[in-house]
Amino acid sequence: MPTSALPTDSSPATAPGRRPAGGAGVRRRAFLSGTAAAGGALAATAAGLAPAAAAQSGRRTADAGATPLSVRPADQRYADLRRGTNQRWVGSPERIVLATSTADVVQAVQQAVDSGKRLAVRSGGHCYEDFTTHPDIDIVVDLSRMDDISYDERRRAFSVQPGAPLGRVYDRLYKGWGVYLPAGNCPTVAAGGHIQGGGYGSMSRRDGLAVDHLYGIEIVVVQADGTAKAVTATCELDDPHRELWWAHTGGGGGNFGVVTRYWLRSPDARGSDPAAQLPTPPREVWLSEVAWPWEQLTEARFARLMWNHGDWHTRNSAPDSPYTALFSQLKPFHKSAGAVVLDSLVDAGAPGAERLLQRYVDEVGDGLGVRPQVRQYRKVPWLHATQWPGFTGPDPTIRFKGKSVYARRTYTDAQIAAAYRHLTRDDFHNPSALLMIASYGGAVNRVAPDATAVPQRDSVLKYQVVSLWNDAADDEANIAWVRECYRDMFAATGGVPVPNETNDGCFVNYADADLGDPRWNTSGVPWHDLYYKGGYRRLQKVKATWDPTGFFHHAQSVQPA
Repeated sequence: MPTSALPTDSSPATAPGRRPAGGAGVRRRAFLSGTAAAGGALAATAAGLAPAAAAQSGRRTADAGATPLSVRPADQRYADLRRGTNQRWVGSPERIVLATSTADVVQAVQQAVDSGKRLAVRSGGHCYEDFTTHPDIDIVVDLSRMDDISYDERRRAFSVQPGAPLGRVYDRLYKGWGVYLPAGNCPTVAAGGHIQGGGYGSMSRRDGLAVDHLYGIEIVVVQADGTAKAVTATCELDDPHRELWWAHTGGGGGNFGVVTRYWLRSPDARGSDPAAQLPTPPREVWLSEVAWPWEQLTEARFARLMWNHGDWHTRNSAPDSPYTALFSQLKPFHKSAGAVVLDSLVDAGAPGAERLLQRYVDEVGDGLGVRPQVRQYRKVPWLHATQWPGFTGPDPTIRFKGKSVYARRTYTDAQIAAAYRHLTRDDFHNPSALLMIASYGGAVNRVAPDATAVPQRDSVLKYQVVSLWNDAADDEANIAWVRECYRDMFAATGGVPVPNETNDGCFVNYADADLGDPRWNTSGVPWHDLYYKGGYRRLQKVKATWDPTGFFHHAQSVQPA
């Protein structure tokens, strides 16, 4: 084995955290180190709706209180509120409702139903497609002001409203109770769409997906008679609304209603102590960034690097592997960026944490004959690490296109060769075009495929082909690069990662309308089976029960059974 590229530190490891079971454009450093979702000490009871109160309907309450704030085109705030993070998409709704309560949402939904207006919901605005900015949308309900995080003593669960960005969720849960949710790495992504799409991040190999800790939801739905009302659904086996809860453990946003509150509690949590209801994060983590210069990477060396990386994850992603303490992102940028980057994090309290990290970097680079450049290697407290630019999300002033993959094992030779061709193209020059390949598996794969609406429970990698750029004039070139690279990587399965021994479909939170376009998906496998596999039929039944009129819809929404 080659000598490690990383320096060593003889400082003693800290104690590990508690682990519940079950569970031509942008500068490189502006996006994930080159790439691209305050609590008091005393618990406070959440102000959520009790089941008995959940029967309140929009028609009974629409005139009962003040009308929620609406922003219209003449308002100077409209320019900001009509768009999200991806600047490719700019909406033109007649009004944007800034909701501050469940009652506001019920009222806004009821008014949209009664007036025949099309409505969309936005919490953090990180949608990859135009699902909240489509020209047909008349009203946008903006949930960003609904950002409360508290503890509900009656439910023994943490209450998180959908507008709370993940950075705030981490800060409040940790400072207030010493716990966390194993959710995403981008601190500006809001809980709203993130959780119901599955929610994964740098600690998911250790503690599972965000939805593996979802106890319940409060949601505004529209009944068959056109009445909007708020209901509560939990994971309790005797809850008559349990299927509605299940649909929100990976079914994706904009499908069934407007989630106005999440309750979070780990499935094995016991007792009444708030600090025992969710996992404890690491006290500290080791952060590492190394890079292999493109000028030293021949096609054979690139292939070896990719094969090493995929093979390592194939061998080290079981739920009981000591490497569940480690997460990384391999980022092969277009050659115009200068390097292939590997950003990694490991729980400093895990036994032999530094040794695990060093072995990982060594094995990924084994046999290349190229020593990686060490850009960073340091130990930092966990909460500070949640803001590390190695993993955080994109600049909100840019444009982007991404296409996702779940992988059950290492890449095929054909996939590696196709990636190399597109990453080294001379007719395309964007240093922010890349493959962003994340570690997966571990505790994620301890959960049964049908226990949640996330069926991909034996994958070891999760990645996307993505490009980021500034100028609308560059849209065509960048979108074409992403589409062509992805198509060629999966040419053997119709241009998309059809589930087989290597691939396992796509991630619903990286929405990709191309999956339903026969120009880019020639596999014969519909988009919904790439996201949901066999679980789509179950989601359709939930849709038929809870949104029978199809009021909530977009280009890839679940259709009623």
